[in-house]
Amino acid sequence: MEQVKLIRERLLTAQSHQKSYSDVRRRDLEFCVDDWEFLKVSPMKGVMRCGKKGNLSPRFIEPYRIVRMVGHVAYELDFPSGLESIHSVFHISMLRKCIGDPSRAVPVEDVQITKELSCEEILVSILDRRVRRLKTKDVASVKVLWRKKNREEVTWETKDGMRSSYPQLF
Repeated sequence: MEQVKLIRERLLTAQSHQKSYSDVRRRDLEFCVDDWEFLKVSPMKGVMRCGKKGNLSPRFIEPYRIVRMVGHVAYELDFPSGLESIHSVFHISMLRKCIGDPSRAVPVEDVQITKELSCEEILVSILDRRVRRLKTKDVASVKVLWRKKNREEVTWETKDGMRSSYPQLF
């Protein structure tokens, strides 16, 4: 009996050590009604979301408003009519605080997405041309000004690739 008591005491000591280690990283989350929260996308094996695989796939999707607190750790979200087939109550671990103004987020309808789930890039102009000498060949490049959504970006592209995509420029 004494050995059983000793084993129980040591188990309790080990449990308290483990609990103290886990409590250091634990944070108590609590959300209020009318807060905006991002919803975690559950990973599904073999499913591509937004055209990206693995680590580059989005973890959270657009912010939704909390309608009511169902339990101590469950919240009901206000989904748009297109998502009415999904249950609207989620555990607190599936939510992430939305910092900032959610009205400034770009609506999905405004973004032009192709069939390959990529955004359309508009070529504005060719800014510069250069030929780079490699060991055995010359590579012709062009500096291209792109417009993506509402911002502009400059990249160097190969001249052959641009000629095949935009023959009217050459």
